[in-house]
Amino acid sequence: MTLTSTQIKLNPAEETIQCGPLTIHFLTTGEHSNGTIAAFQMTVPGAQGLPGPAHSHDRYEETIYGVEGFLVWTVDGKRLDVGPGQMLTIPRGAVHRFENNTDKAAKALCVITPAVLGPEYFREMAAVALAAQGGSPDRAKIAEIMLRHGLTPAAPAPQA
Repeated sequence: MTLTSTQIKLNPAEETIQCGPLTIHFLTTGEHSNGTIAAFQMTVPGAQGLPGPAHSHDRYEETIYGVEGFLVWTVDGKRLDVGPGQMLTIPRGAVHRFENNTDKAAKALCVITPAVLGPEYFREMAAVALAAQGGSPDRAKIAEIMLRHGLTPAAPAPQA
C-alpha cells in the first residue's frame, strides 16, 4: 500500500488502550507507515512494571525514548535506567522487561521497527487483564497472545 496525501496526518492511529496498569497511546501503526514503523507512548504508574513476563522478539527491534520519569529496563540481564532524553534500543532476540521503581508515573516513547506489533496485541492483553478483575491474569492466555504476536515469553528466573 502506498500512502496518498489524503492519508497523511498527525498521529494517524490516535488510540489509547488501558492494559492493566499501563496506558498505551498509539501514534502510528504499520497500517499508516507501509509497515515500516509503529510508535506509541507508554505511561507506567509509580511502583508498577511489565504486567506480563520478560520476553524477546525476533522479528523487530524496539527502541525506547524516555519522556518523563525513570524506567528500569533489564535487557539480557543488564540493568539500565532510562530517563528523559535517553534512548535504549533493544535488539531482536534480547530478553527484556521494565519496571518503575519510583512513586511517580513514567512515560516513554516506544518505536517498533518494522511495524510487526500493533494495537491488536495490547487490546488482547487488556481484555485478559480486565477478565482477571484485579486478580492474577490467565498466564496461559497471556503466553498464547504473546506467541501469536511474535513475542517469546522468557522462562521464569530460578528461585534462590
